[in-house]
Amino acid sequence: MHKDECFEFGKITKTHGLNGEVLFFLDVDDPSKYEGLDVVFLERRGSLVPFFLEYLSLHNNRYIAKFEDIDSIEAAAELKDAQLYLPLSALPKLEDGQFYYHDIEGFTVVDNNLGSLGTVHKVYTNSAQDILEMKYKGKEVLIPINDEIIIKADLEKKELYTDIPDGLLDIYMEE
Repeated sequence: MHKDECFEFGKITKTHGLNGEVLFFLDVDDPSKYEGLDVVFLERRGSLVPFFLEYLSLHNNRYIAKFEDIDSIEAAAELKDAQLYLPLSALPKLEDGQFYYHDIEGFTVVDNNLGSLGTVHKVYTNSAQDILEMKYKGKEVLIPINDEIIIKADLEKKELYTDIPDGLLDIYMEE
């Protein structure tokens, strides 16, 4: 399995107990859609390696997981901070107008008032605010991702329609 055939959906945050269990943080909108997993891919030394799950259960907004052949706290500790991946085919189907962040990289950003602005270069996710990076007039611009600013994505045209707040682009144009 190659990274370009997968999406990152979480991370192992720490060990749990003494028998090889770990805690997952899942960076997804609806973690319940992933409850029936039997395998995940972890990045190990630059490659994605399958790890088979004995079980995965929700506990205080995090998942406790137990992998086959990981039977001690020491073995589980070696997995701490490992990124979790799944094949793109495991993504849940979306409703019309919805998109996954990896889908919009390379899309043209089209604003309601300003027209075509630039191309989505990268999407950053964090606990405070997801943002997209684009190039506008040779400068890097960061745009918050929320329902008021990102109106819709046209997957066929590869366009992302926005309503960027007045003054946001001006901040990046100042020297």
